[in-house]
Amino acid sequence: MTKFDDAIEVLGARVHNLKNIDVTIPREKLVVITGLSGSGKSSLAFDTIYAEGQRRYIETFSAYARQFLGGLERPDVDKIDGLSPVIAIEQKTTSKSPRSTVGTITEIYDFLRLLYARASDAYSYNTGEKMVSYNDNQIQELIKESYKGKKINILSPVVRSRKGHYRELFEQIAKQGFVKVRADGEIKDLVKGMKLDRYKMHDIEIVIDRLKIDDTDDNDKRLSETINTAMYHGDDVLIIIDHDTNEARYFSRNLMCPSSGISYPNPEPNNFSFNSPKGACQTCNGIGTLYQVNDNKIVPDDALSIKSGALAPHGPQKNSWIFKQFETIAQRFDFSLSDPYKSIPTEAKQMILYGGSDKFSVENKTLGVTRDYNIDFEGVANFIESQYKNAETTSLKRWAKEYMDKIQCPTCEGSRLRKESLYFKVNGLNIAELANKDIIDLADWFENLNSHLSKTQLQIGEEVIKEIRVRIKFLLDVGLDYLSLNRGSKSLSGGEAQRIRLATQIGSQLVGVLYILDEPSIGLHQRDNEKLINSLVSLRDIGNSVIVVEHDKDMIQRADYVIDIGPRAGKYGGEIISIGTPAELLTHDTLTADYLTGKRQIPIPETRRKGNGKKITLKGCTGNNLKNVSIELPLGQMIGVTGVSGSGKSTLINETLYPIMNAHYFNGVKKPMPYKSIKGLEHCDKVIDINQSPIGRTPRSNPATYTKTFDEIRSLFAKIPEALIRGYKPGRFSFNVKGGRCETCQGGGLRVIEMNFLPDVYVECETCQGKRFNRETLEIRYKGKSISDVLDMTMDEAVDFFEHIPKVHRKLKTIVDVGLGYITLGQQSTTLSGGEAQRIKLATELSKRDTGNTFYILDEPTTGLHFEDIRVLMLVLDSLVDKGNTVLIIEHNLDVVKLCDYIIDIGYEGGQGGGEVVAKGTPEQIIKDKKSYTAKFLKKELP
Repeated sequence: MTKFDDAIEVLGARVHNLKNIDVTIPREKLVVITGLSGSGKSSLAFDTIYAEGQRRYIETFSAYARQFLGGLERPDVDKIDGLSPVIAIEQKTTSKSPRSTVGTITEIYDFLRLLYARASDAYSYNTGEKMVSYNDNQIQELIKESYKGKKINILSPVVRSRKGHYRELFEQIAKQGFVKVRADGEIKDLVKGMKLDRYKMHDIEIVIDRLKIDDTDDNDKRLSETINTAMYHGDDVLIIIDHDTNEARYFSRNLMCPSSGISYPNPEPNNFSFNSPKGACQTCNGIGTLYQVNDNKIVPDDALSIKSGALAPHGPQKNSWIFKQFETIAQRFDFSLSDPYKSIPTEAKQMILYGGSDKFSVENKTLGVTRDYNIDFEGVANFIESQYKNAETTSLKRWAKEYMDKIQCPTCEGSRLRKESLYFKVNGLNIAELANKDIIDLADWFENLNSHLSKTQLQIGEEVIKEIRVRIKFLLDVGLDYLSLNRGSKSLSGGEAQRIRLATQIGSQLVGVLYILDEPSIGLHQRDNEKLINSLVSLRDIGNSVIVVEHDKDMIQRADYVIDIGPRAGKYGGEIISIGTPAELLTHDTLTADYLTGKRQIPIPETRRKGNGKKITLKGCTGNNLKNVSIELPLGQMIGVTGVSGSGKSTLINETLYPIMNAHYFNGVKKPMPYKSIKGLEHCDKVIDINQSPIGRTPRSNPATYTKTFDEIRSLFAKIPEALIRGYKPGRFSFNVKGGRCETCQGGGLRVIEMNFLPDVYVECETCQGKRFNRETLEIRYKGKSISDVLDMTMDEAVDFFEHIPKVHRKLKTIVDVGLGYITLGQQSTTLSGGEAQRIKLATELSKRDTGNTFYILDEPTTGLHFEDIRVLMLVLDSLVDKGNTVLIIEHNLDVVKLCDYIIDIGYEGGQGGGEVVAKGTPEQIIKDKKSYTAKFLKKELP
């Protein structure tokens, strides 16, 4: 091993597929770990080095604290020396809470709240006037100056625009020694039993004192005491009434509108937080959106009758309480449940959907009797809404959600904050308007802010503004200039989330830390890659060690040190095949080196496909930042959608095109972003979206269950003679059903240790040693293998093992074909990367019989892929297109872009500077466009 003055030494690492490797990693350097997918990069970086760092950190806790956290197992490694505190910046660790935003993750929003609490101007939401606040001395001086020689009444407001008779309030005021009140603008004597009209709105003030203003000391003393008493009873607000003119003027210790008298509490940072009751909009509780029942989803086809299932939540008529209610309503409004829903009277529809009460009688002339009926019905829509709000089970909530639309909160209009908070402004903007700005515009706004603040505001806010500017700069440095602070973390891609956390870490200015990153270049255009690399270099330069698991060519070339793991994936990997500087890497005989030197490359097709002559035309897209975009998608070709990060690619394809196609072919309910028209959908027969969302969120889900292969395998085990003798059914071999599974871990193979303020940790179940099943189930064997042994097989092994079971073999073979031969059948979905999850979905679709008329949409399928993996994946996608299907890929990777038959380049910039079609055509046509950033980089890849 190479010796360094200061290094991390890993000796005998055997985690997952690592083959007892020894490696020395220099400290305070930018180190890239590369290699094929599944070769063992993450096993070394995250499961060995980071896991040991986390374990050592927890060992520093007291024994009392550790008893709540449980024990973290030591990674399977002989020794790790030179390890400093470790911070892992992964793609999966971002909060998916609807309350988490770019602003809250980076803490910029916290500084904004502080700025608005200390250096903003408040305005009245009634009159738009600037709010004022006074101390008691200022109020006294203003009264003496404004009302000198005049008679005044000093009042304390106690009721503002509320209904009620207020008899008890008047009695209480009288007990306190006051003799007069002003009710609805009229001063009255307090008399016993006094009350107002309970159904009208009232304003009530206590008359504290009536006096004439002069300059005597006695008058000053009396005025001072009166102000103090008035403030006490009026909750820090008092009203002066001119005795002659009856004009009112308000004074407050809090912020107050001088004309209308409305007051705001003095602002605190919490008043601007949508995660605090003090600041959150009360209608949406600070989420900014609401779920609202959609009548069209309850009655999707109004030509049907209620009897035949017009009301989707209830289906066709059955003998139930709800249909008896419908029959009663039908009698009341004189229609039949067999009538088409559209012909039912409007009042009846209103009652069916939104409920109501009614009494009526029906006379039976034949029998000569009259029967009384009573309707008290909640309504279908109201029932759905109450289930969504109050149901205890997620399945009921999910059922209710099917009939609802997600809409912007009408009260706060998506700002998440209560009305008062939005009337505090800095340089004319409230905090929500600021949070809506793109980061690049926000940077400009703060650059020029000082000249727009008063001297006092500048003194108070200077340090906060400086801190905000620094943090914004770090976001710009990692290429996220197109995001806004209010962008929900749920909508961020893995790469974006990781770069935000990277920017936050750079901002923390820690020194002596080991940072481990997992492919931070995901979703980044080549134009912005340089910014990201420079950020990592600056993290290194301030005294940190940086380890990056990465495939990006530029990142490898800029590294100080490169570790190449291989030679292949899975059990054929786990060895260090090359180690040294990037220059030394190029001299070695490895797949990575071959692709970097050009010895191997992904060949460009000699001719571009012409397609089948048909096309889909989408016009007038205006969602998010799209500027009335229209595109043509030629069918029977491989289409690439390119452009800088944030230019509008995902909005155009994932948020507009896919929901339209999904609704057309499969009655999908997701609402597309705004568009004018679409033509040509009849030329395809289905659309398949293969994205990077996890195939499951718990350790129970795995590739075998997701692809439905496990159903076939369980049926196979149930047919083994020993299983038939014991009476075992397929359910016996399921880890989701009681009977055959291990009950300690309930078939998970792992136990969850909740780490409270750290991410949850999974440890192997001590009862079944991670096998998931009980002893009796494991005694059943097929070709000498138990059901647990089968789940532990790699896809490569399983393809041979199930060679004579066509249904299983076909599905497994497609997973191997997309380059995932190294993963096991039972690998927990929580351990799969976004790219691996996406390729499992792709394999699942490929194993189905295709029609040659399918439209596939893939979003960055090269995530987590080595050059060689990309070559294998593109062969699979090429075969799909060769069968007549259309494949649309949103992609930055030039090895993919150069293979496309047709490219749509979106730009020019990200955020507000994007949303236009910059160029379209074959790669050869695209590179002629001088304004396209993609063209500039693509030119280098084409001959």
